[in-house]
Amino acid sequence: MKSTEPKRLYQSVAAQILALIRQGEFPAGERLPPERELALKLGVSRPSLREALIALEIGGQVEIRMGSGVYVRDGSADDVNAMSALGDSPSELMQARAAIEGSVVVLAAARMTAATLDRLRRTIERMRRLAAAGKSPVEADRQFHMLIAETAGNSVLSRFVGELFDSRHDPIAAAMRGHTESAQTWTAAVEEHEDVLKALQAGDPIAAQTAMRAHLRASEERWISGVLKQGTD
Repeated sequence: MKSTEPKRLYQSVAAQILALIRQGEFPAGERLPPERELALKLGVSRPSLREALIALEIGGQVEIRMGSGVYVRDGSADDVNAMSALGDSPSELMQARAAIEGSVVVLAAARMTAATLDRLRRTIERMRRLAAAGKSPVEADRQFHMLIAETAGNSVLSRFVGELFDSRHDPIAAAMRGHTESAQTWTAAVEEHEDVLKALQAGDPIAAQTAMRAHLRASEERWISGVLKQGTD
């Protein structure tokens, strides 16, 4: 029997919204109900709804207008099969990163050297310079997390960290970041990296774990809550 990939939650939510569009409840050109109301109507969490709206925007079924809301597009397609290529739920990816990297940084703390700490410091400084210049520090960001993973000394965990980080380039994650990333959010991220580094410099693995998980939870919140700024609430 051929196995099938389980449908991701945001895909199911998007399918519910498309069904309502087909039924005429949300006519073309009309604004969707406020986020809170729509989440209650569908019986889903607001983060899952936000991901579904991003998926529908990528598919051309809705348009998210800055400061106005989410509108049904004329001639909206109703095929959700293409959504399987959009990638995993961004919020679930960040939760997975918090679980894995929170453990990885504890292992790394026991193997940290002055040279590695200096490399981490220079990586953060590069992130800060790029953010201040209005450029994306994503490569320096990746380097920071991979340096810690490689220091942990487990090649399997290091591969997982790299693969999860690179999932930010999946279509749905990239689209969500497009709505949320800014110099301000990168500045916050840099400060969170500083907190991780300070804990590692102090030789405190528990503080490093706490700082890493707090950083990744904050990143998840920035990704997901950014859709609210488009007027969906």
